[in-house]
Amino acid sequence: MASDKGRVRVSDATPAAGAIGLAAEHFAAATLYLIAGAIGLVWIAPELAAGTFLSPHVAGVTHLFTLGWLTTTIFGALYQLLPVALGAPVRWPRIGHLSFWTFAPGAGVFACGVAEGSTLLHDTGIALVALGLTLAVANIGATLPRARARDVTWAAIVLALAFLSSTLGLGLLLLHNLHTGVLGAARVRVLATHLHVALVGWALMMMAGVSHRLLPMFMLAHGADTRWTRRAIAPLACGLPVLALGLDGGFPAASWTGLILLEAGLAAFVRQAYAFYSTRVRKRLDVGMHFAAAALAFLTLSGVLAPIVLALGLRAPRVGTAYVIALLLGGIVLFITGFFYKIVPLLAWTIRYRGRMGAAGAPTVADMYSARVARLQLACMAGGVLTTVAAVLVGVPAAAYAGTALFALGVLLFASQLTRVVFGRATIKLS
Repeated sequence: MASDKGRVRVSDATPAAGAIGLAAEHFAAATLYLIAGAIGLVWIAPELAAGTFLSPHVAGVTHLFTLGWLTTTIFGALYQLLPVALGAPVRWPRIGHLSFWTFAPGAGVFACGVAEGSTLLHDTGIALVALGLTLAVANIGATLPRARARDVTWAAIVLALAFLSSTLGLGLLLLHNLHTGVLGAARVRVLATHLHVALVGWALMMMAGVSHRLLPMFMLAHGADTRWTRRAIAPLACGLPVLALGLDGGFPAASWTGLILLEAGLAAFVRQAYAFYSTRVRKRLDVGMHFAAAALAFLTLSGVLAPIVLALGLRAPRVGTAYVIALLLGGIVLFITGFFYKIVPLLAWTIRYRGRMGAAGAPTVADMYSARVARLQLACMAGGVLTTVAAVLVGVPAAAYAGTALFALGVLLFASQLTRVVFGRATIKLS
């Protein structure tokens, strides 16, 4: 962690040396999937503009983000967070590597199989994904009982892992449906449940729990009221099963009750983040926290669109598509990107410069990347998401091409930043 001047010091943010390799391989693979997903977005831009969210191409690219980028990143972050923040070293590091080498390639094979309609590829891919997820969940599940304290972060991780397991089960059901058609007309409702369990139960739940620890650490906001995290987790955890009951069982009252609970959980999460931002000691925000702030704005936008989607359903497919874009690309991808800017440079700094801590001429963590390029990246990615959402709502393919291309440019800038962090030489600031 850096002081107000960006100088690295030993703190709770110090990486767990034994887990650096695990985290690094996950983050490297996740970045490759982010690049692939961004390129895929440009490819499917016309389908997004038409609101054809049931297209195999759209489903394949979506899994590049959800499995390849999102899930791989979360696992890598957990391997660092568990020993550092919760005092629970990873139970079986070798199982962590094994789960990575099954899950990471499996995610790509599965996404390609779904996009191209290849039974061989998506069956092979889902087998690898299922094995990797099972190993990772078992490993992390065996690690959590060793935690020093079972606080709200611990509870959020437990709940998120449970929802991840449910996501896998629903995904297997949907894949089985491709072969048998067993779901019939219920396919879309089950798909909506699968999507929300993945994005809200797995991703947003994990974001709420992890940011409860990391946001005050990154911004020196330890005096903030932290009760809002608990107020976020409870309705999120309760709202998802109720929403699923409503969607899959055809009970509108349950669907609306579940949505209200989810909206309350989202509002509490945003309120918690606001408390950290407003009480921070470090008034000047670094670029990572600007990404997180932009993501919170997109999460709020998705919360505004959600009741419209539920009310209109399949009568307005473009609204539903815009909602998912705002939630996944704007809210979740940008938020995790902001945390990348905090975690990855620190890992790289630890590997390369830890022996020179405090020495004259040693770079700071902030010197590992260009803040100017990062700000340009944020403008491209956030502007790209906003443009794409607008293009989808009005159904203009040319604008969708422009938005997705702008987002892809931002991702390529991000890749250049990470390359500089890992392989490049730090720029020593003289001022």
